[in-house]
Formats: sequence, structure tokens, C-alpha cells
Amino acid sequence: MISRVNKHCTVELQALPQRIRQVRRIVSAQLRYWHLDPLIDPAALGVTELLTNVHQHAEPDKRCTVEIALMLDRLTVSVRDHDPRLPRVGAPDETSTHGRGLALVAALSASWGVQQRHDGGKAVWFTLLVPASAPAPDPWRDRGAEPAVAFERPTSTLTSLGGAAFAEPAAVLRPAGAGAVPAVARERSPA
Repeated sequence: MISRVNKHCTVELQALPQRIRQVRRIVSAQLRYWHLDPLIDPAALGVTELLTNVHQHAEPDKRCTVEIALMLDRLTVSVRDHDPRLPRVGAPDETSTHGRGLALVAALSASWGVQQRHDGGKAVWFTLLVPASAPAPDPWRDRGAEPAVAFERPTSTLTSLGGAAFAEPAAVLRPAGAGAVPAVARERSPA
């Protein structure tokens, strides 16, 4: 039986230092929203290292896409860029302050790799195992008369609605406690 719904989040950006910090906060907030708090630090560190590599090495530009995907017991974080050159794990000089990013990603992850893309770029990814202590919320427990349902729309269909559309899911029906009326949040109508 599958107990965790697959989840996905994508962010497009220019890999500049201030944007890297913002994406680290976005990844942390998304994992907190998914109740994956134990994965926040390693995921944020890993995505920071991958984005820093794009900032320092990618050519012809620094445009990239960060994707996080939760599938069953595994979180996958990937960074796609337009540079066809594949990264290498080197043996840095002991006094060097650079060259340890991929080794760090390898050390903190369950697996990692690089995939060349059909558009000439590449994707560098790593996976983290979801700890057993971070179970998915059980929508059927203590649910009262109404089922618990959450609807999320892909961000590509909401971009025309403006920033306010991203403040809350399209509709959420929260489980009712004993004798309580379910709380419902609905999508805002575009003005």
C-alpha cells in the first residue's frame, strides 16, 4: 500500500548569490510544508552546493532550474543548467577553499549523479531517504464525517493570477475533530 502521495516543486532562477540564498529558503519551507523537517538541513546544503557550482562554472549563462520531488521514501533534488560540461569530483588541495562541493553532496546523500539532457545541458541530482520518524500525515485518522482532501494546482496554471494565487492551495479540506465542522479554504477569484 502506498502511504505517501508523490509531491513536486520546481523553481527557475539565475544562479546568483542572492538567488541561491532565496532558493535555499524556498526548499526549506517546502520541506517543512511536506512535514520533512529532518531533511531540511541536508537538502538545503546540497542544493546550495549544486547552485554554487552553476554560479561558478556554468556557461554560457547562469540560468537553471531546481526541482525537488518526493516519491514514496525518497526525496530527489536536482539542478538543471544549460552547460553541457559534466562536473568532476576532484581531490582538492588541503589548503584550497574550493573543490569539495560534489564530495560533500556525495557524503550527505543516499545517491547522486549527473545526466546529460537532450537540449545540450545537464542535470545534477541527489537523493535523500525519508526517515521513518517523518511519516506522512494520515488523512483518514480522526476524520469525522467528511474525507480529508487537498487539491494543489501546478504553478504554471496559476502564473496569470499573480502572486496572491501562490499564498494558499487551490482548496483544502482539513480533517474535522470530534464534533467539529471541517474548515475549507477556497481559491480566490481573479479580479
